[in-house]
Formats: sequence, structure tokens, C-alpha cells
Amino acid sequence: MESDSGGRMEHSADEMSSSGEVPEDLKEAENPTYAVGSQAIIEAEHMQGMDGAEATISGAFDTTVYTVSYTPTNGGDPVEDHKWVIHEELEEPGEAPLEPGDETVMNASHMEGMEGATATIDSAEETTVYMVDFVTTDTEEEVQNHKWVTESELAPVE
Repeated sequence: MESDSGGRMEHSADEMSSSGEVPEDLKEAENPTYAVGSQAIIEAEHMQGMDGAEATISGAFDTTVYTVSYTPTNGGDPVEDHKWVIHEELEEPGEAPLEPGDETVMNASHMEGMEGATATIDSAEETTVYMVDFVTTDTEEEVQNHKWVTESELAPVE
């Protein structure tokens, strides 16, 4: 994969798309700020071309969301402050929320080497998380079912 950022790998739209499957025990938000099917502007840079993109909300869920640090199971470089992993994507996490410094095993597969990796919790927040579809602002690639964007990372469409 080519990279134009001094050798640092960027996430591609393929890596950021998912099947849209969510954990069985994840509960849908009853009254989300951004309803499924509505539009919002993304104000986050989880990947290049994401910030400022207009998103269609494909899912809204109430949960505890974490930033985590971990070493990928495929031998990649350690990842610091990865946004976001939700409580339901952790292996037998017990009661939410976990505390910063707690260690847990992830069942999430948002990125290669994530599933089965031991993560250290960096932060925890109870909020509504969204799964979104969008077209990147730089390469116009379609991203489907991106997991996850928090409510604070979305803005209304003007």
C-alpha cells in the first residue's frame, strides 16, 4: 500500500468499512441526537478524508466507549489512544465502565491485529456511539458502517 505521509500507514476506506454487524448485547439508542438515516458532519480524523465528510447515520447505540492502547497480535507497532472500542467489544469485561489502566482483551476487528489483543484502557465515557456511512473528502472512496463515531464528533448539517 502506497503512503504519501512520510512512510506512516494511513487507514484505507476498505479497512474502515465493516459488515455492519454489532455485538448482540449492544442496545440501540432510544432517542439519539442523530437518528438512523439522518445526515451529520464528521468532526474527527480517525482516517484521512474523514474530517468534514457528510455522514449518513447507519446505527446509534448507548454504551461505554473507550480509548485504548495495545500491541497488535500481527506484530505491528504499538497503538496508542485508539478511538474507539465499545464495552460490548471486550471479552468478558464485567460491569461498565472499566477504569483507565485496566487491562482487557478486545473482540473488535476494526483494524488488523486488534482482535484478541490485550488493551489498556486510556479513557472511558458513557455516550451514544454511531456507525456511519460516508464518502472521503480526499479520494471520494465510499466507507460503509464505520465503527465508531461519538456524539461529540458529529455536528448538524447546516
